[in-house]
Amino acid sequence: MNRINRIQTRLKTLFNPEHLEIIDESHLHKGHIGARDGKGHYRLNMISARFLKTTPIERHRMIFSALEEMMKTDIHALTINATPPIKLYNPEKED
Repeated sequence: MNRINRIQTRLKTLFNPEHLEIIDESHLHKGHIGARDGKGHYRLNMISARFLKTTPIERHRMIFSALEEMMKTDIHALTINATPPIKLYNPEKED
């Protein structure tokens, strides 16, 4: 199983996302230290109800925690765009 498939499997299992997109941007970082040691650079776009009533930093922490082992061995950089479903989330109407 390649890295993107492993990332997808882990995130799908933990977050049951409505939308999940992982883009390998490693080619943009050729020669970069992280690329030299074989780790990848990825962009993550995810929509999940698990992110309801969480702040952006909490979402990032949730994702980094879920991918903790891969962050040590396979992922050098991860750009994250994680949001709750728009139709369910309206920060102006929170209690």
